[in-house]
Amino acid sequence: CLSQCVLKEVTKRRLALLGAGALSTVLLNSSSAYAEEVPKNYRSYVDANDGYSYLYPADWRDFDFLGHDSAFKDRNVQLQSVRVAFIPTQKTDIRDLGPMDEAIFNLVTEVYAAPNQIPTIYEMQERTVDGRNYWTFEYDLEAPGYGVSAFATVAIGNGRYYTLIVTANERRWSRLRNRLKVVADSFKIYDLNA
Repeated sequence: CLSQCVLKEVTKRRLALLGAGALSTVLLNSSSAYAEEVPKNYRSYVDANDGYSYLYPADWRDFDFLGHDSAFKDRNVQLQSVRVAFIPTQKTDIRDLGPMDEAIFNLVTEVYAAPNQIPTIYEMQERTVDGRNYWTFEYDLEAPGYGVSAFATVAIGNGRYYTLIVTANERRWSRLRNRLKVVADSFKIYDLNA
């Protein structure tokens, strides 16, 4: 019985290890799209349920931002944050919104800017990652005694229109711009498996 019991135990253990190995292989393959090297002083946020990821500064903390799916902000300085929101859409590509310059102008002036703010758009760029198009743009919103600068990245996938916005107080923008551009450029959408 001893040899049979040991054989059964070894077989069970081998099967368990084989099963664990197979499971980890499946999990690694399904999440390998999310796995990328994270630069120093950044962390990666991955939302596998909603199909997106991005980097954010390592010293920022998670917080609730009304109407947004995820958000992080600077621990010490207000108005420095990144947030992601999405809404349903029938469109399948960001280019379906029309020419980039017109669509971004309308988005900034009609959606992002409050009535008392004067918007200025500085830079627009399109990038394509894994066949998906992204628009990233820099803009300011000026109001009397107050200004905010931001990068936004927009894209369409999974039947959703995704928006990532990373902002800072206008006075701090020149010091933070390059650091926050990394965040804007890191935004990616992944296909959700049905």
